[in-house]
Amino acid sequence: MDLAEALRTTGAVREFTEEPVDDATVHRLLETARFAPNGGNRQAWRVVMVKDPAAKRAMRDIYLPGWYQYLAQVSAGLTPWAVVTDRALEASSVAAAGEIEAAAAAGPGGFAEHFDEVPVMLVLLADLTRLATVDRDSAHYTLVGGASIYPFAWSILLAARTEGLAGVMTTMVVRDEAAVAELLGVPDTHIVAGVLALGHPVRQTTRLRRGPVEEFATVDRFDGPALEGG
Repeated sequence: MDLAEALRTTGAVREFTEEPVDDATVHRLLETARFAPNGGNRQAWRVVMVKDPAAKRAMRDIYLPGWYQYLAQVSAGLTPWAVVTDRALEASSVAAAGEIEAAAAAGPGGFAEHFDEVPVMLVLLADLTRLATVDRDSAHYTLVGGASIYPFAWSILLAARTEGLAGVMTTMVVRDEAAVAELLGVPDTHIVAGVLALGHPVRQTTRLRRGPVEEFATVDRFDGPALEGG
């Protein structure tokens, strides 16, 4: 598979077989992903591989409350926790998350309810002493520091594809980051950037749907003409 095909067909996979993934394979993924681009080559990432079943269950329990709040906001027509949003509607929808939780408890559950069963759980951390966060003192939402962390996460997913694996990155546990930090012994100098769940896919997603370039790329100005391919 060439690079362009891999980029166009590597999607988010949340269903895995029971086949285990050994530590040597995970090591190979990280060995490849460590070459991801990052500011100053400071490699401000840190990875905690959660293997203890009790710790994985605790991670699931941290994940679930945020997940039900997420679903409640989607049901209300909101983009969950968007920086620009209807805060009143957000609050009222989150207040109803218990109903969604109860409904989920009555069923077989999905990825979230079985989060502790993923074959590989990698908690991705960012070292705040190594990130050149140029928007640190901005009055708006801080985003730039992730440019030195998330390419590494994407490289892990691409490396997994070469091993016949698949996965997804989730940031839901960040809703209770303090609980994650306590569980895993994360120092105050580091923050949780997300969790990568990996394994052998029940099915490999290859037919992805995305908006065309003309919907998000313009020339010269935000309101300029759409960039066209000719």
